[in-house]
Amino acid sequence: MSTNTFKANDTKYLILIAVLSVAVPLLVALLLFVPQTGKLGDVDVTFLPKLHALLNSLTAVALVTGYRFIKKGNARFHRFSMTTAFVLSAFFLVSYVTYHYQAAPTSYGGEGVLRTIYYFVLITHIILAAIIVPFVLLSVYFGISNQLVRHRRISRWTFPLWLYVAVTGVLVYFMIAPYYN
Repeated sequence: MSTNTFKANDTKYLILIAVLSVAVPLLVALLLFVPQTGKLGDVDVTFLPKLHALLNSLTAVALVTGYRFIKKGNARFHRFSMTTAFVLSAFFLVSYVTYHYQAAPTSYGGEGVLRTIYYFVLITHIILAAIIVPFVLLSVYFGISNQLVRHRRISRWTFPLWLYVAVTGVLVYFMIAPYYN
């Protein structure tokens, strides 16, 4: 493939990545700050927080597995693991948006130091979940397009941030689970 073709493709995909990197966090923020409770009728979504914790857990496992594969030089299984992490995260995002579109918000009821820990974990999780979107999309794009130098450069940041978001998503679930209706 010629350099001009890469540049033309890069431009298209980088614009799409930029748009998604803004649109996805804005959509999630809109749903968090302007709950849309009951828009889907009587659809029961009470099981979705457990599914979110499972998807985040599996994402973390896929990320660590993919990291270990690439450290051992196994690019094929690394790609499979990272694709799995991406797909799981995409399913999570769709499910998360569905849940917050349908369900009433849940307030954390803990007190004292646990409340402080919960909000610290939650706030860092939310901020990094928004920040991670372009990192993940760029890492995936550079990996798929075989731009491995760029892929490695961005993935050094993507991996720990994405792993933190996945793990703290599970922690947030376990801390707030007792307060779900």
